[in-house]
Amino acid sequence: MTSDCLFCRIVAGEIPATVVHETDATLAFRDIAPQAPVHVLVVPKAHYTDVAELAKADPTLAGQVLAAGAAVADTEGLTQDGFRVIFNVGEHGGQEVFHVHAHVLGGRPLGPMVSS
Repeated sequence: MTSDCLFCRIVAGEIPATVVHETDATLAFRDIAPQAPVHVLVVPKAHYTDVAELAKADPTLAGQVLAAGAAVADTEGLTQDGFRVIFNVGEHGGQEVFHVHAHVLGGRPLGPMVSS
């Protein structure tokens, strides 16, 4: 837990969020600026800066984050038509909050991965 981390504060219940899925190790909540009809963030409750750090330090927890993302997609009704799971890493990768998080997006055709 890092006291100045937005997602750590959400996990701790200090900042409200609309939780859609929770396990002992993960928390999934709606993004406050959704980029698709369904846009849910999945975070490990433990603080890791990005998915690369998490994968090296705790591959089991990394798998739990992915499993939580799949559970969110199922609960949100995205599995039939498809969905996207994105991890942004670092400044060039578009990461804005430096606590690893997966974006689960769906509910409409999402288009190309990278715009020109």
